[in-house]
Amino acid sequence: MPALDGKKVAFLATDGFEDSELTSPWEAVTQAGAQAVLVSPGTGSITGKKGHEAAVDEAVASADPAAFDALVLPGGVVNADNIRMEEAAVAFAGHFFATGKPVGVICHGAWILADADVLGGRTLTSYPSLRTDLRNAGATWVDEEVHVDQGLVSSRTPDDLPAFNAKIVEEFAEGRHEAQTA
Repeated sequence: MPALDGKKVAFLATDGFEDSELTSPWEAVTQAGAQAVLVSPGTGSITGKKGHEAAVDEAVASADPAAFDALVLPGGVVNADNIRMEEAAVAFAGHFFATGKPVGVICHGAWILADADVLGGRTLTSYPSLRTDLRNAGATWVDEEVHVDQGLVSSRTPDDLPAFNAKIVEEFAEGRHEAQTA
């Protein structure tokens, strides 16, 4: 696996996240040497839909996206629907596209990208129920285990985590992508 030594990866989530879509990529990037940081609208801790509790490292309203090298957006319907209603979270996610930094998104996590208005001309996959929303936001939707579009890594469900994790580590190791823009 490519080394992520010295890289700082933000995980943007709130209550209701899909447990494995936070924990499995977290383990993948930290095992590759990155520092993982949980960013959330609130402070304290958040709870996944299956009960996994995770300590919040930084509140999104005060987190500086420039301090991070990459972003992971886990799914979970409740998480994804609530996080995209937070203006600070939408701006935080949008920063990674504006600065060409790689982003990994899985399942329902892509909803926030529609709100950040960064999907025009992009190709990605997601949980199938998001297909119309993502197309309406200007994206081309594909049904693939993992899809990479200029630093944007996307997958459909927890079943795709092995392929997703391998690709986020690879893309995060590559760093900035010129075409990864809003």
